[in-house]
Amino acid sequence: MEQKQFQAESKKLMDMMINSIYTHKEIFLRELISNASDAIDKLYFKSLTDDSVGMNKSDFKITLAVDKDARTLTITDNGIGMTKEEMEEHLGTIANSGSLQFNQIIGQFGVGFYSAFMVAKRVTVKSLAFGETQGYVWQSEGVEGYTMDTCDKDTVGTEITLELLDDVAADEDGNGGENYSEFLDQYRIQSLVKRYSDYIRFPICMDMTKSRKKEDS
Repeated sequence: MEQKQFQAESKKLMDMMINSIYTHKEIFLRELISNASDAIDKLYFKSLTDDSVGMNKSDFKITLAVDKDARTLTITDNGIGMTKEEMEEHLGTIANSGSLQFNQIIGQFGVGFYSAFMVAKRVTVKSLAFGETQGYVWQSEGVEGYTMDTCDKDTVGTEITLELLDDVAADEDGNGGENYSEFLDQYRIQSLVKRYSDYIRFPICMDMTKSRKKEDS
């Protein structure tokens, strides 16, 4: 696959955003869930006037999945999805030329999306747009660029998989450590969803592993 480069301004913005705008790394989850909700909103409103959508409001949801062995967190929606051109536009460019001021770009899709790189060493996006038959996959390891290719995807919507960074041990004084594995803990994820995404009007679902005490133990 061809490696494509981000615009120079996009590289600067990504670096500035990760190191300046977001002081709490867990904010990435709020941003990705918010994007998923926006995508569902678009397809839901389309369904009100287009019977071909074939979905009711109760059908829409956002799904979170954790794979501790692979160190991945996946956010999936069944919203309107993105075409190849839309993926290039939204994921390949954070801001239009000349929009280096943050007050001009806050709220654009790419700004929140790129907060994922605060916790992920690789981000993979698979999407199938409503009305299309071909899905596309976008992948990036950060500011060096991204790749795009076709992919098999049976359902409309977008799937974002974050391959989390390795944990960083603290120094002798207890400073400088980073625990990225916390975002693989289902109860930590559940807590963050309640804290940051309680306003989302579509269900946010995640399989939870339950445990119970054995008798006489």
